[in-house]
Amino acid sequence: MNQSGAAVRVRGLSKRYGDRAILSGIDLDIAPGETYALLGPNGAGKSTTIEILEGIRRPEAGTVDVLGEDPLTASRAWRSRIGIVTQSTGDLGPYTARELVSHFGSLYPHPRGVDEVLDLVGLTEHAGKRAAKLSGGQQRRLDVALGIVGRPELLFLDEPTTGFDPEARRQFWDMLESLTGEGAAILLTTHYLDEAAHLADRVGVLSNGRIAAEAPPGELGGADARVPLVRWRDASGELREQRTATPGRLVARLCEEASAAGLPGDEPAELEVRRPMLEEIYLELIGAES
Repeated sequence: MNQSGAAVRVRGLSKRYGDRAILSGIDLDIAPGETYALLGPNGAGKSTTIEILEGIRRPEAGTVDVLGEDPLTASRAWRSRIGIVTQSTGDLGPYTARELVSHFGSLYPHPRGVDEVLDLVGLTEHAGKRAAKLSGGQQRRLDVALGIVGRPELLFLDEPTTGFDPEARRQFWDMLESLTGEGAAILLTTHYLDEAAHLADRVGVLSNGRIAAEAPPGELGGADARVPLVRWRDASGELREQRTATPGRLVARLCEEASAAGLPGDEPAELEVRRPMLEEIYLELIGAES
């Protein structure tokens, strides 16, 4: 049993499908109240990792401890402590959103109130609609509602905001932050890098079957990955760029040279200073691994 108090503790996790290694000995720790974003290209093994942690798939090797138990042999009580939101909506039958939230809530010992859950996911006005009649984004909100109604200690979210408009995504982010404030741990996969940057305490980049990098979003890739880039067009018209830890000093020198050359505005054309964003760093990481 996990003695560290972690919500998730994985060591040496491996999984193969035929001759293809999907996971090659990954280690993973998620603390109570922490949101961990698992990033990676399609086919990197994100969903496989989540399914192993949920007890749906059996690993080839390694140890898996989720809320103090091995998911493959966990008790029924353990199931009531996790929440799951998969990538796609299943067949929810001829029931309304309210009926489904009420039914799923009855399966847990200490569920949230139905009205509270519907309000959290923005479905109050659509509570009486049959699930099949909801829009794709509304069905996705219903998936989330069914995942959180049991007050899970650990919530698995596999691409949860697919189909959400920007405003709905922001509302969803606020809801997730309230859950972690109550002590719930969250394992999130997403293709939205701004979502990972906003929500995650830490991100892990899964590539070629292993965690290629892991850090808080603002530190991923290390200090070198965040060196600013200065770009400008020189007097001959050639586009130039240079990474430097002191962009202000470089810009001052370029402006002095432009002034001496009599350039309009006393600065080079198309002068800009850019700091690498999480998406750029992520793409460099998975590119280096491929």
